[in-house]
Amino acid sequence: MTIDFVTLLPIFMFLTLAVLLFSGFPVAFVLGGVGLGFGFLGIVFDVFSFIEFFNIVSRIWGGVCENLILVAVPMFIFMGTMLERSGVANDLLYCLQVLLRKVPGGLALSVTIMGTIMAATTGIIGASVVMMTLLALPVMLDRDYDPSLATGTIAASGTLGILIPPSIMLVIMADLLSISVGTLFLAAVVPGFLLAFIYTVYIYLRTKFNPKLAPPLPDDMGPKTRTELWKMIFKSFIPPIFLIMCVLGSIFAGIATPTEAAAVGALGSILLALFNKRLTKTVIKSVTERSALTCAMIFGIFIGATAFSYVFRSLGGDDLIHHFVESMGLGSWGILFFMMGMVFLLGFFFDWVEITLIVLPLFAPILATLDFGTHLDPTMVIPWVAVLIAVNLQTSFLTPPFGFALFYLKGVAPPSIKIQTIYKGIIPFVALQLIGLILIIVFPDLVLWLPTKLLD
Repeated sequence: MTIDFVTLLPIFMFLTLAVLLFSGFPVAFVLGGVGLGFGFLGIVFDVFSFIEFFNIVSRIWGGVCENLILVAVPMFIFMGTMLERSGVANDLLYCLQVLLRKVPGGLALSVTIMGTIMAATTGIIGASVVMMTLLALPVMLDRDYDPSLATGTIAASGTLGILIPPSIMLVIMADLLSISVGTLFLAAVVPGFLLAFIYTVYIYLRTKFNPKLAPPLPDDMGPKTRTELWKMIFKSFIPPIFLIMCVLGSIFAGIATPTEAAAVGALGSILLALFNKRLTKTVIKSVTERSALTCAMIFGIFIGATAFSYVFRSLGGDDLIHHFVESMGLGSWGILFFMMGMVFLLGFFFDWVEITLIVLPLFAPILATLDFGTHLDPTMVIPWVAVLIAVNLQTSFLTPPFGFALFYLKGVAPPSIKIQTIYKGIIPFVALQLIGLILIIVFPDLVLWLPTKLLD
């Protein structure tokens, strides 16, 4: 009995984590606390030694504090927050509304394009969803848009931030899987824009055949003359697009590392705010505070996850998972679908940060052994699977009962918007995300074509 309990300690450890994550305590403390608690329990059963606790400190220092790749995270966060708080994003959204006012579902399409552009500036989903809800939802409701379509569009568009480069999640995944950040960025470009394109086609077709869902915007909206229109485009649309192209282009061209490009992006966002005469003391204070709090949350989870992962592995969790997967006799395709199903189900209850930092290190050794034959180059299996996981994690923000994007939206939406309306609105977009995932599985070149062409 004792032997069985000791062998199953990693399972009890994971179940304890799953239960305590619903307790309301900060995730970082839960991760670290469960890790340390089971470390002491391992000492009692003589499967863990006290000296190993000091190894956790060195892991945190070497894996987090000395990791130059992770320096990019706070700067990307600063970049996106500055564009949001300085009003650059607001101007961009209005410009898109004017340009698309005659297109069916023009306002919803503007939100989708805005979500795509903002995805390339920040990987913080909460910031993107809250910003677009505050900016776009009141306008959409005033224009008699269907509330489900409006909320679903905002929530789904906001989730693109964790997939389209430069994504914080991709930076973290590249570090966990020991692959190049640039390679993973290139691999995620086409899938990210593919999802955005699928959203756009869906909204256009649905509103074209049912105009009552999205009444058109007034023709006299925006500048009255062509000169004023071009002035608005050059002021509100081109600068943020140029900034994004500079950041991503420098990474893809090999001119700058992701960390260096993030610094350029942070500086560029400051210059854009200055150019628009909105770089005030209040804005700077708000941006720095928000960025610091967000970074503290992410790196706190990093530290907690490091402690949890180390103890989990020391108790034999890796071996237990490997034996379980091998005993199922699934083969490479079976393992892939098992992992995709696991990530999808976990997305109903956990955030992408917890899923990535807990699940990915456990499956990383298995990924290196997968062989899909002629379906794709064996050397590109890990980037391909990483992008599949990233696309799959899109759903974690939208799937009830704990879809975080839904709660972000509900928190700042007008009281008339019920949670049932939001749930109804996201169902088609979750289906579209799964369609995108299937397309990437069936056609791996959607992921591999760009890195293969540019890195050869």
